[in-house]
Amino acid sequence: MSVFRLEKVADARFPTRFGNFRIFGFVGHFADRIEEAVVLVMGDLDGAPPLVRIHSQCLTGDVFHSLRCDCREQLEMALAKIGVAGRGILLYEQQEGRGIGIMNKLRAYALQDAGADTVEANEQLGFAADLRNYELPVAILQHFGLKSVRFMSNNPEKLSALETGGIEVYERVPMIAEPMEERDFYLKTKRERMGHLFEEALSESPVK
Repeated sequence: MSVFRLEKVADARFPTRFGNFRIFGFVGHFADRIEEAVVLVMGDLDGAPPLVRIHSQCLTGDVFHSLRCDCREQLEMALAKIGVAGRGILLYEQQEGRGIGIMNKLRAYALQDAGADTVEANEQLGFAADLRNYELPVAILQHFGLKSVRFMSNNPEKLSALETGGIEVYERVPMIAEPMEERDFYLKTKRERMGHLFEEALSESPVK
């Protein structure tokens, strides 16, 4: 892990339709960059492993309700699960487009419209399929004293990052969004080329 300093910059009450959270702002000061993350915390995190999600920012999905991905559904699903449980953490990190940024993400959309899959589009733009790292999220979870979690994710790289950081994944909670033909090709690519674990999310409609 890179040498860096974790700074908590804010802590406030945060009521939502999913329940009452505390909202925190964190900044990771790395040797070569600065990263920011927002963290929603509900309830007492002591005791049994709490629900945790690391959610990468997705402007197109989270804000504009894009059907090209399942990001918004996973975000709301995670908040709802935490609300029902009465305890947990949602960590929202600013790594748009799997780390390539919003403008390059839109360029990748155009390449996908021309026939590339999500991995090929990133590669055609000169990027790896996924540029994200999870050093800051792991450090934040360590800040809250978590040693074991019920992790809401379909991404094996996130699970591996937690384990490498000394945080046990007591249980993986699948995040299966509603099947939808519009995003089947996207999900199939993530499953077949990136190892994501959500074949149940694919609809029965043929993908052309």
